[in-house]
Amino acid sequence: MRCPHCGSIEDRVIESRQNTTGTVIRRRRECGVCSYRFTSYEHIEEKPLKVIKRDGRREPFDLRKLELGIQKSLEKRPVSQQVVEEMLHEIEDGAVLKAKNNREISTEEIGEMVLEKLYDIDRVAYVRFASVYRMFDNVEEFLLAIEELAHQEIKKT
Repeated sequence: MRCPHCGSIEDRVIESRQNTTGTVIRRRRECGVCSYRFTSYEHIEEKPLKVIKRDGRREPFDLRKLELGIQKSLEKRPVSQQVVEEMLHEIEDGAVLKAKNNREISTEEIGEMVLEKLYDIDRVAYVRFASVYRMFDNVEEFLLAIEELAHQEIKKT
């Protein structure tokens, strides 16, 4: 560890402590050259979750971006922000589990998880999200999705 005062790399650890959650270690250090005391913090650096886009590009998983898409589909629908936040965290947890060790997941898998959650929460939002996610080109595709939804409703009753 380089001394912030003189730049020397000769130091010794005087004291180490963990925070209450066990996620960070705080170390008090003393420079061997100028005796300056300073603190360093050590924490686990996780490999971030990556999303594989349809064109093959990889981007960091962005919960905010996902939230914007879901919020747009829920616009003017009677769904609370609390429900949206719970759904987002369930999707994020599911994405991490599906990504496993390689820490990558496709947009298709994320989209299907969103559709599954929206289906249970609000059917109008489900159709709205599906129309964008599945890139409907015409009214017939939109109507087909609504008919499919109606058939699923009939099966449940």
